Amino acid sequence: MNRMVTDSPRELRLELMERVETRLSGFLAAEREKWAAVDHRGPTPVDAVAALVDVGGKRLRPAFCISGFLASGGDQDDPTIVDCAAAVEFVHTGALIHDDVLDAADLRRGHPTVHNRHSLEHAAKGWRGEPRRYGEGVAILAGDLATVYAARCAAALPPQAARVWGELLTEVQIGQYLDMAVAAESVIDPELSRWIAICKSGRYSIHRPLLLGAALAGRADLEPAFEAYGEALGEAFQLRDDLIDAFGSTAAAGKPVGLDLVQHKMTLLLALAARQDQRVRDLVAKPEWDVTALRERLLEIGIATRLERRIDRLVAHARGAIASAQLEPGWRDELTEMAMTVAYRDR
Repeated sequence: MNRMVTDSPRELRLELMERVETRLSGFLAAEREKWAAVDHRGPTPVDAVAALVDVGGKRLRPAFCISGFLASGGDQDDPTIVDCAAAVEFVHTGALIHDDVLDAADLRRGHPTVHNRHSLEHAAKGWRGEPRRYGEGVAILAGDLATVYAARCAAALPPQAARVWGELLTEVQIGQYLDMAVAAESVIDPELSRWIAICKSGRYSIHRPLLLGAALAGRADLEPAFEAYGEALGEAFQLRDDLIDAFGSTAAAGKPVGLDLVQHKMTLLLALAARQDQRVRDLVAKPEWDVTALRERLLEIGIATRLERRIDRLVAHARGAIASAQLEPGWRDELTEMAMTVAYRDR
């Protein structure tokens, strides 16, 4: 039974988020101590995971997991929600480490990526073998380790939540593969690009964490409302990512921008622009993209303005999805505010 509280929804969420931070740091500290006792090299992949966790980030996924739980009437003293939210953050950490390898990115959250940092270390110390392969090897193992940690944190999930958990993990992998395949094959299909964006990013960022929280609270009846909210907001989230990558700054984003165009990624932004404009279609049809010309054309056709209007509509749809949902007091307003923060961020 919930104990009587007077805290606002945001205060309750922040209180639980502090417990998640404690869980993450305590878990990683224990792992480091364990493997340091084996060999001084043992903690290296643990440290790679911890370094990315420690620099923060938006903590979007655990925040939505906790929000789904509390909005559904979950008991804030239930330790399972803390473990579940920590597990979601570990999944995200592993995905970022692997994503940086796939994208050949040098920076993440303003710091060198795992593969970059360890490639440089290998080269500086004159070790045997190829620095790039060593750095990528460390990153692959560290990303896998983060996913193992996620599984350990999620081990006690009840069946209804375990089902959502499995879907989340699967969607991330399939979405990531399709993202690569569409880029390699130069596929211009806005609906497919939209599905990939939602699958590899939107669902595991918002939709599935919300459903995990609701499942833990035993509120299967909220699944349709949270699905509609999460799908709309997940697309808005990815469109904002596309806009930041195409037109944002590295300083504000904390990571290199423009990589999607450099790597021929058929983002939702680019797929929509290509469908609307012949010049964009001609530019992306070439074996090598003229990134400068492509960005200039995207500006000329006003794709940013069009996508801002689309984001506005998606946010309105997300808000409408929870307008009549049977949520705990105050949570409709809190989820509305979270939607605004997600859709209109600059990083």
